[in-house]
Amino acid sequence: MGLATEFKEFISRGNVVDLAVGVIIGGAFGKIVTSLVDQIVMPPIGWLIGGVDFADLKLALPVNPTNPDGAPAFIEYGAFINVLIQFLIVAFVIFMMVKMINKLRREKAAEPEAPAAPTPTETLLVEIRDELRARKD
Repeated sequence: MGLATEFKEFISRGNVVDLAVGVIIGGAFGKIVTSLVDQIVMPPIGWLIGGVDFADLKLALPVNPTNPDGAPAFIEYGAFINVLIQFLIVAFVIFMMVKMINKLRREKAAEPEAPAAPTPTETLLVEIRDELRARKD
């Protein structure tokens, strides 16, 4: 089997295509959540606590005397808070999706299944039984 044929077989499998779709949608969803947090959730929170922009919150470390340019280093905890809120939103959405899927699975499992149709052998045996009962009577 040639490399091209193997690749075509690999890429046409349902799992690979599903995974690719999931990754693309996940990337787009990540951008939506980032925008939601940065432009919608955090500005009102910053406004409520006195006009603070969380993205700008940082803690300056003391200047290292051995550093030739003397530029201070920063711990940017505001950006970390934004990413943490983004994570919590994504985790909550995933939790709700899994909860919904589990509910659907439970409902499907709770539905009584229709009894299986008798096999031809079972049907024949039932007919023989009924015929024997009819002869006895």
